[in-house]
Amino acid sequence: MPAAPQRVGRRERNKQEKLDRITAAASELFAEHGVDEVTTQQVAEKADIGTGTLFLYAKNKGELLLLVQNSTYAEALVEGRAAAEHLADVLDAVMAVIAPVVACNRKQIDNGRTYLREMVFGDPAEPHHREALSLTAQTEGAVAEVLQRDPRIDAGTAATLAHIVSAIMFVSMAATVNIDHSVDELLGEIRHQVQALLPR
Repeated sequence: MPAAPQRVGRRERNKQEKLDRITAAASELFAEHGVDEVTTQQVAEKADIGTGTLFLYAKNKGELLLLVQNSTYAEALVEGRAAAEHLADVLDAVMAVIAPVVACNRKQIDNGRTYLREMVFGDPAEPHHREALSLTAQTEGAVAEVLQRDPRIDAGTAATLAHIVSAIMFVSMAATVNIDHSVDELLGEIRHQVQALLPR
């Protein structure tokens, strides 16, 4: 006999509702003003909760930014995987995986660069930071799967190359020298570097 689906309790529903309000409030304020110009007090007020309650969901502004950006990163990765699925050319497919990730990071450049800094230097014990690192690992996994379409690239080599592709992507997005580059310009630079990694 199949188990009956478990109902989500009121307490869990309330927690999720507050998290959704916090995410929406932070997302709107960060997009409008930039993360550096927004206070946690403003986010709490917009989400209609106390500051103390806010800190139960995110300990600081960096964690709030991770919370917001992680959701768009996850959506971008789903989009990229789907776009790569039917592309025959390995380089085209790798770029299809990462293009939406780059685009979502560049929607608000300062926020995107701060997100990358939080990923690198934030506290990995924090849940939103762990989720960001998990998304990075999933991106590398998706790239490695694509690379293995080339019969000359075994699983171990694909994983190593995917890690390098990830580093190229993140450094390109974070570099101050690229701050004025469009998404297309950035993707062109990344493509050129990734192409140099692949067997000929």
